[in-house]
Amino acid sequence: MEHSGKDNSVRKILIVMSAADTWERTDGSAYPTGYWAEELAAPHQKFVEAGFTVDFAAPGGVRQPLDRHSADPAVAGADCGRYVEHAEKALREFGPLLKLGEVDIDDYAAVVLPGGHGPVVDLHQDADLGRLLTAADAAGKPIGAVCHGPAALLSAVDSEGRWLFAGREMAAFTDEEERLFGTAEGAPWLLASRLREWGAKHSGGPAYQPFTLRDGNLFTGQNPASSAPMAEAMVAALG
Repeated sequence: MEHSGKDNSVRKILIVMSAADTWERTDGSAYPTGYWAEELAAPHQKFVEAGFTVDFAAPGGVRQPLDRHSADPAVAGADCGRYVEHAEKALREFGPLLKLGEVDIDDYAAVVLPGGHGPVVDLHQDADLGRLLTAADAAGKPIGAVCHGPAALLSAVDSEGRWLFAGREMAAFTDEEERLFGTAEGAPWLLASRLREWGAKHSGGPAYQPFTLRDGNLFTGQNPASSAPMAEAMVAALG
């Protein structure tokens, strides 16, 4: 299957997934993780409906498993099944994921970073992603990140360790939501706190309710429920 081609770059979106399937806790235990269905499916659906082609990439081209919590109606809501079905179909039809290190940002109109806990495992320090985000930001391309996806923004540091997104307004999964979810205790670090420590202007809304922010070309959402509104804002910006 042919994934790329610069002739239609203005109508292509890149979704960058984590490759992590476990999150090591401070006690040495391994917490199973994967992509969160709604955070991948809702943006994908919004972009496809708007006429965009969507590519998927990950470190090494490794396809992350589904986070089973995102398929549990007690956790992810009564309609989570349709997100799981949409996400699995989209990934199946796309085929092998692109290798993140081989992606050319010139091929894409925008970049989207969905969550699940994976980004706090690998994407936050992925040098290939850091270069890609730096180039995307320099070109003014929309960058979207939702829930734990904003952890991936931490990868964009220059040769002197300065963070590209310091001083920018952004939303992300809050420390309160992490505690309510049951994963704050034992976490090596908490996302919202880390973003603030690095200089982000982080703010949030009520737990698990849609909350999105835009700061120039940066679009962020707080939690799974924010995935579709974030994507809608990006589609509007892309025209």
